[in-house]
Amino acid sequence: MAPHSDRKLLAAAAVVCAAVVAGPAPAAAWAAPAGPPAGVGQAAPAAMAVAAHASAAVAPSPDPFAGLSADEIGDKAVTATRSATSLRMTGRIVTDGQPLDIDFAVNDRSECTGLMKIKGGTAELRRLDAITYMKGDEAFWRTSMTSQGMSEAQIDTTIELVKGRWLKIAPGQPGSGDLGGVCDLKELLADLDKDKDKDKDKDKAEREGLTRGPDAEVDGTPVATLVKKKDGGETTTVSVAQEGKPYILKMVKTGGDEPGSMTLSDYDKPVDVVVPPADETVDLSKLQRGTPA
Repeated sequence: MAPHSDRKLLAAAAVVCAAVVAGPAPAAAWAAPAGPPAGVGQAAPAAMAVAAHASAAVAPSPDPFAGLSADEIGDKAVTATRSATSLRMTGRIVTDGQPLDIDFAVNDRSECTGLMKIKGGTAELRRLDAITYMKGDEAFWRTSMTSQGMSEAQIDTTIELVKGRWLKIAPGQPGSGDLGGVCDLKELLADLDKDKDKDKDKDKAEREGLTRGPDAEVDGTPVATLVKKKDGGETTTVSVAQEGKPYILKMVKTGGDEPGSMTLSDYDKPVDVVVPPADETVDLSKLQRGTPA
């Protein structure tokens, strides 16, 4: 019951850079891990687990989920969350031992604005009218390109071309699909239904395997805590709002291959995306053709 991990994001950024110096890369190159941005220093996974079980809070009276099983609460939470017109997603995902921090505001029109951080590097991403704009610092580009096996010479050349600039990436250009996916609210929330019993009829499948833990709070809001344990020690903890709509407010995963923590907030609030100034923007297609930026 965790949202799409965006594990291709960093790889897509590297593919964009590779396109500048070598043309489009094969789709197979996009399969490497990626993660999210954030100027929100997130705690390490172990600390996240502790945060997930923060001080217990007094649940609203009466309990809005009284009489419902944990799986039924999960169904209500997924339905509400997927109906949102916008949300903000902040947190950290660890993939192949590499932590990626993100802070994105996304709406149901595939518009978004946000940051991602990895190994001290930072990149900003904006998307409006199907155009993606991306601006990273040297540390970010160097990390993302190194992860894709680019040579030092290629990396240095590319960094000089994109330094201090926003890359304008149109639909169909290298990296556009995966980078745009970060701004697709439906895609981000697609994995919320993966806990349903796959052996049952698709239209009648039910969520299974959740248990209800102690009630708690997330940023001052009382929440019901749902827990899912898997073989191998992986545990996912989901916090569901007990006030207002039963939105998912936090998800924490410990153990397994991709531990991390994600907080969802600012539901249904406007997402204001500002197009970068033209004099600070360079079209990826021009760089690919070698046209002066």
